Amino acid sequence: MSVPSLPRLCDDVRWSVAVRDADDDRPLASHDADLVLPTASIGKLVLLVEAAHQIATGTLDPSEPLSRTEEDWVADSGLWHALRTDTLPVADACALVGAVSDNLATNVLLRRLGLEAVTVTATRIGMERSRLLDRVRDDRGPGHPPTLSVGCAADLAHFCARLHRREILSAGISETVSSWLARNTDLSMVAGAFGLDPLAHTEPDRGMVVWNKTGTIETVRADVGVVSGPARTLAYAVIAAWDEPSAGTAGDPRDEVLSDMRAVGHWLRSLAQPDDRAARLAQ
Repeated sequence: MSVPSLPRLCDDVRWSVAVRDADDDRPLASHDADLVLPTASIGKLVLLVEAAHQIATGTLDPSEPLSRTEEDWVADSGLWHALRTDTLPVADACALVGAVSDNLATNVLLRRLGLEAVTVTATRIGMERSRLLDRVRDDRGPGHPPTLSVGCAADLAHFCARLHRREILSAGISETVSSWLARNTDLSMVAGAFGLDPLAHTEPDRGMVVWNKTGTIETVRADVGVVSGPARTLAYAVIAAWDEPSAGTAGDPRDEVLSDMRAVGHWLRSLAQPDDRAARLAQ
Protein backbone atom coordinates (compact mmCIF):
# COMPACT_ATOMS: atom_id res chain seq x y z
CA MET A 1 0.00 0.00 0.00
CA SER A 2 1.53 3.29 -1.09
CA VAL A 3 1.69 6.11 1.42
CA PRO A 4 1.11 9.72 0.32
CA SER A 5 3.61 12.41 1.21
CA LEU A 6 3.31 14.25 4.49
CA PRO A 7 1.46 17.58 4.36
CA ARG A 8 3.60 20.64 3.79
CA LEU A 9 4.91 22.12 7.04
CA CYS A 10 5.31 25.83 7.69
CA ASP A 11 8.68 27.47 7.24
CA ASP A 12 10.70 29.26 9.94
CA VAL A 13 9.98 26.37 12.31
CA ARG A 14 12.26 23.44 13.08
CA TRP A 15 10.31 20.22 12.57
CA SER A 16 11.12 16.65 13.48
CA VAL A 17 8.49 14.20 12.25
CA ALA A 18 8.35 10.41 11.97
CA VAL A 19 5.53 7.94 11.31
CA ARG A 20 5.85 4.16 11.54
CA ASP A 21 3.54 1.21 11.10
CA ALA A 22 3.14 0.29 14.75
CA ASP A 23 2.58 -3.41 14.08
CA ASP A 24 5.69 -4.14 12.01
CA ASP A 25 7.71 -0.99 12.89
CA ARG A 26 8.13 -0.11 9.20
CA PRO A 27 8.97 3.58 8.60
CA LEU A 28 6.25 5.25 6.54
CA ALA A 29 7.17 8.94 6.43
CA SER A 30 9.57 11.39 8.01
CA HIS A 31 10.88 14.94 8.01
CA ASP A 32 14.22 15.62 9.74
CA ALA A 33 13.41 12.71 12.03
CA ASP A 34 16.88 12.69 13.62
CA LEU A 35 16.85 16.39 14.49
CA VAL A 36 17.07 16.73 18.28
CA LEU A 37 14.84 19.50 19.61
CA PRO A 38 13.51 20.64 22.99
CA THR A 39 10.41 18.57 23.69
CA ALA A 40 8.88 20.11 26.85
CA SER A 41 6.86 17.43 28.69
CA ILE A 42 7.55 14.60 26.25
CA GLY A 43 10.49 13.59 28.45
CA LYS A 44 7.99 12.52 31.13
CA LEU A 45 7.47 9.36 29.06
CA VAL A 46 10.70 7.88 30.40
CA LEU A 47 9.74 8.89 33.95
CA LEU A 48 6.57 6.82 33.58
CA VAL A 49 8.55 3.89 32.17
CA GLU A 50 10.91 3.98 35.16
CA ALA A 51 7.98 4.16 37.60
CA ALA A 52 6.32 1.17 35.92
CA HIS A 53 9.66 -0.68 35.93
CA GLN A 54 10.20 -0.15 39.65
CA ILE A 55 6.61 -1.19 40.37
CA ALA A 56 7.02 -4.35 38.28
CA THR A 57 10.30 -5.30 39.96
CA GLY A 58 8.92 -4.73 43.45
CA THR A 59 11.22 -1.84 44.35
CA LEU A 60 8.31 0.61 44.34
CA ASP A 61 4.89 0.03 45.88
CA PRO A 62 2.14 1.62 43.75
CA SER A 63 0.32 2.42 47.00
CA GLU A 64 3.32 4.13 48.62
CA PRO A 65 2.26 7.62 49.75
CA LEU A 66 4.21 10.47 48.17
CA SER A 67 4.03 13.90 49.80
CA ARG A 68 4.68 17.13 47.96
CA THR A 69 7.21 19.53 49.48
CA GLU A 70 8.07 23.17 49.01
CA GLU A 71 11.07 22.06 46.95
CA ASP A 72 8.78 20.20 44.52
CA TRP A 73 6.32 23.04 44.11
CA VAL A 74 5.50 24.17 40.60
CA ALA A 75 2.18 25.28 39.15
CA ASP A 76 1.06 25.50 35.53
CA SER A 77 0.37 22.12 33.88
CA GLY A 78 -1.63 19.65 35.92
CA LEU A 79 -4.11 19.42 38.77
CA TRP A 80 -2.27 18.52 41.97
CA HIS A 81 -1.21 22.11 42.62
CA ALA A 82 -4.93 22.99 42.72
CA LEU A 83 -5.89 20.14 45.07
CA ARG A 84 -5.87 20.32 48.86
CA THR A 85 -4.27 16.94 49.49
CA ASP A 86 -0.54 16.98 50.13
CA THR A 87 -0.12 13.23 49.67
CA LEU A 88 -0.97 10.84 46.84
CA PRO A 89 -0.09 7.20 46.21
CA VAL A 90 2.53 6.51 43.56
CA ALA A 91 -0.02 5.11 41.11
CA ASP A 92 -2.21 8.22 41.37
CA ALA A 93 0.78 10.50 40.76
CA CYS A 94 1.61 8.49 37.63
CA ALA A 95 -2.01 8.70 36.50
CA LEU A 96 -1.89 12.49 36.86
CA VAL A 97 1.27 12.68 34.75
CA GLY A 98 -0.32 10.55 32.05
CA ALA A 99 -3.68 12.32 32.06
CA VAL A 100 -2.77 15.99 32.51
CA SER A 101 1.05 16.04 32.34
CA ASP A 102 1.04 17.10 35.98
CA ASN A 103 4.19 19.10 36.76
CA LEU A 104 3.98 18.80 40.54
CA ALA A 105 3.42 15.04 40.34
CA THR A 106 6.37 14.86 37.94
CA ASN A 107 8.68 16.55 40.43
CA VAL A 108 7.53 14.40 43.35
CA LEU A 109 7.94 11.20 41.32
CA LEU A 110 11.34 12.28 40.01
CA ARG A 111 12.56 12.99 43.54
CA ARG A 112 11.41 9.50 44.60
CA LEU A 113 12.78 7.62 41.59
CA GLY A 114 15.92 9.65 40.94
CA LEU A 115 17.00 11.32 37.71
CA GLU A 116 19.96 8.96 37.40
CA ALA A 117 17.65 5.92 37.34
CA VAL A 118 15.43 7.58 34.74
CA THR A 119 18.48 8.37 32.59
CA VAL A 120 19.72 4.77 32.80
CA THR A 121 16.31 3.53 31.71
CA ALA A 122 16.28 5.96 28.77
CA THR A 123 19.50 4.35 27.54
CA ARG A 124 18.16 0.83 28.11
CA ILE A 125 15.14 1.48 25.90
CA GLY A 126 17.07 3.18 23.11
CA MET A 127 16.20 6.78 23.97
CA GLU A 128 19.74 8.15 24.23
CA ARG A 129 18.76 11.25 22.25
CA SER A 130 15.31 11.63 23.78
CA ARG A 131 15.39 12.03 27.52
CA LEU A 132 14.35 13.95 30.61
CA LEU A 133 17.08 16.38 31.67
CA ASP A 134 15.75 17.95 34.84
CA ARG A 135 12.80 18.52 37.14
CA VAL A 136 10.12 21.03 36.14
CA ARG A 137 11.06 24.59 37.17
CA ASP A 138 9.13 27.84 37.08
CA ASP A 139 12.42 29.63 36.38
CA ARG A 140 15.57 28.26 34.76
CA GLY A 141 18.86 29.79 35.78
CA PRO A 142 22.35 29.50 34.30
CA GLY A 143 23.12 26.53 36.57
CA HIS A 144 20.14 24.50 35.33
CA PRO A 145 19.73 22.43 32.16
CA PRO A 146 18.39 24.78 29.49
CA THR A 147 15.18 22.81 28.99
CA LEU A 148 13.14 20.06 30.63
CA SER A 149 13.69 17.45 27.94
CA VAL A 150 15.02 16.92 24.43
CA GLY A 151 14.26 14.40 21.74
CA CYS A 152 13.88 13.55 18.09
CA ALA A 153 10.97 12.07 16.19
CA ALA A 154 12.95 9.00 15.10
CA ASP A 155 13.46 7.88 18.70
CA LEU A 156 9.99 8.79 19.85
CA ALA A 157 8.01 7.17 17.02
CA HIS A 158 10.09 4.01 17.47
CA PHE A 159 9.37 4.12 21.22
CA CYS A 160 5.63 4.48 20.58
CA ALA A 161 5.62 1.56 18.13
CA ARG A 162 7.48 -0.63 20.62
CA LEU A 163 5.16 0.38 23.45
CA HIS A 164 2.20 -0.58 21.27
CA ARG A 165 3.79 -4.00 20.68
CA ARG A 166 4.50 -4.32 24.44
CA GLU A 167 8.28 -4.37 23.90
CA ILE A 168 9.36 -1.60 26.32
CA LEU A 169 11.19 -3.62 29.01
CA SER A 170 8.32 -6.12 29.36
CA ALA A 171 4.74 -6.67 28.29
CA GLY A 172 3.48 -5.77 31.77
CA ILE A 173 5.50 -2.56 32.01
CA SER A 174 4.39 -1.52 28.53
CA GLU A 175 0.76 -2.19 29.41
CA THR A 176 1.01 -0.11 32.58
CA VAL A 177 2.55 2.86 30.79
CA SER A 178 0.02 2.64 27.95
CA SER A 179 -2.85 2.66 30.46
CA TRP A 180 -1.57 5.92 31.99
CA LEU A 181 -1.12 7.54 28.57
CA ALA A 182 -4.52 6.43 27.29
CA ARG A 183 -6.14 8.93 29.65
CA ASN A 184 -4.28 11.96 28.29
CA THR A 185 -6.74 14.82 27.97
CA ASP A 186 -4.71 16.91 25.52
CA LEU A 187 -5.97 16.22 22.00
CA SER A 188 -5.23 19.77 20.83
CA MET A 189 -2.44 18.97 18.38
CA VAL A 190 -2.05 16.01 15.99
CA ALA A 191 -4.74 14.02 17.78
CA GLY A 192 -7.22 16.87 17.32
CA ALA A 193 -7.89 15.55 13.83
CA PHE A 194 -9.32 12.27 15.09
CA GLY A 195 -12.56 13.75 16.40
CA LEU A 196 -12.48 11.84 19.70
CA ASP A 197 -13.75 12.85 23.12
CA PRO A 198 -10.69 14.40 24.81
CA LEU A 199 -11.93 13.32 28.25
CA ALA A 200 -12.88 9.74 27.39
CA HIS A 201 -11.20 7.88 24.54
CA THR A 202 -9.93 4.63 26.03
CA GLU A 203 -12.55 2.65 24.09
CA PRO A 204 -12.97 2.57 20.28
CA ASP A 205 -14.93 5.48 18.84
CA ARG A 206 -15.88 5.09 15.16
CA GLY A 207 -13.32 2.29 15.14
CA MET A 208 -10.47 4.52 16.34
CA VAL A 209 -8.41 4.51 19.53
CA VAL A 210 -5.53 6.82 20.43
CA TRP A 211 -3.06 7.26 23.26
CA ASN A 212 -0.56 10.08 23.24
CA LYS A 213 1.73 12.40 25.17
CA THR A 214 2.09 16.08 24.41
CA GLY A 215 4.57 18.79 25.32
CA THR A 216 4.06 22.55 25.32
CA ILE A 217 6.21 25.55 26.15
CA GLU A 218 6.23 29.00 24.55
CA THR A 219 8.47 27.86 21.70
CA VAL A 220 7.56 24.15 21.37
CA ARG A 221 4.58 22.03 20.41
CA ALA A 222 5.06 18.26 20.43
CA ASP A 223 2.70 15.30 20.16
CA VAL A 224 3.70 11.62 20.09
CA GLY A 225 1.53 8.54 20.27
CA VAL A 226 -0.30 5.71 18.55
CA VAL A 227 -3.57 5.84 16.62
CA SER A 228 -5.37 2.63 15.72
CA GLY A 229 -8.05 2.49 13.06
CA PRO A 230 -9.82 -0.16 11.00
CA ALA A 231 -7.07 -0.19 8.38
CA ARG A 232 -3.83 0.05 10.38
CA THR A 233 -2.14 1.20 13.55
CA LEU A 234 0.33 4.08 13.29
CA ALA A 235 2.99 5.35 15.66
CA TYR A 236 3.77 9.03 15.23
CA ALA A 237 5.98 11.77 16.61
CA VAL A 238 5.59 15.40 15.56
CA ILE A 239 7.81 18.06 17.16
CA ALA A 240 7.89 21.75 16.25
CA ALA A 241 10.29 24.26 17.81
CA TRP A 242 11.03 27.88 17.03
CA ASP A 243 13.00 30.81 18.39
CA GLU A 244 11.45 33.42 20.64
CA PRO A 245 10.61 36.48 18.54
CA SER A 246 12.74 39.53 19.13
CA ALA A 247 11.18 42.43 21.02
CA GLY A 248 8.88 44.49 18.83
CA THR A 249 8.68 41.90 16.03
CA ALA A 250 5.92 39.62 14.90
CA GLY A 251 6.83 36.01 14.68
CA ASP A 252 4.82 33.73 16.96
CA PRO A 253 4.02 30.82 14.61
CA ARG A 254 1.94 28.73 16.99
CA ASP A 255 -1.32 29.09 15.02
CA GLU A 256 0.37 27.87 11.84
CA VAL A 257 2.14 25.11 13.77
CA LEU A 258 -1.09 23.83 15.32
CA SER A 259 -2.80 23.95 11.94
CA ASP A 260 0.02 21.93 10.37
CA MET A 261 -0.01 19.42 13.24
CA ARG A 262 -3.72 18.83 12.75
CA ALA A 263 -3.05 18.45 9.00
CA VAL A 264 -0.62 15.66 9.88
CA GLY A 265 -3.37 14.20 12.07
CA HIS A 266 -5.82 14.20 9.17
CA TRP A 267 -3.11 12.53 7.05
CA LEU A 268 -2.74 9.82 9.73
CA ARG A 269 -6.50 9.41 9.89
CA SER A 270 -6.67 8.91 6.12
CA LEU A 271 -4.29 5.95 6.52
CA ALA A 272 -5.82 4.45 9.66
CA GLN A 273 -9.42 5.00 8.58
CA PRO A 274 -9.33 5.32 4.78
CA ASP A 275 -13.06 4.80 4.25
CA ASP A 276 -13.98 7.63 6.61
CA ARG A 277 -15.48 10.59 4.77
CA ALA A 278 -13.83 13.17 7.05
CA ALA A 279 -10.45 11.60 6.43
CA ARG A 280 -10.99 11.59 2.65
CA LEU A 281 -11.98 15.24 2.66
CA ALA A 282 -8.77 16.09 4.52
CA GLN A 283 -6.54 14.59 1.83
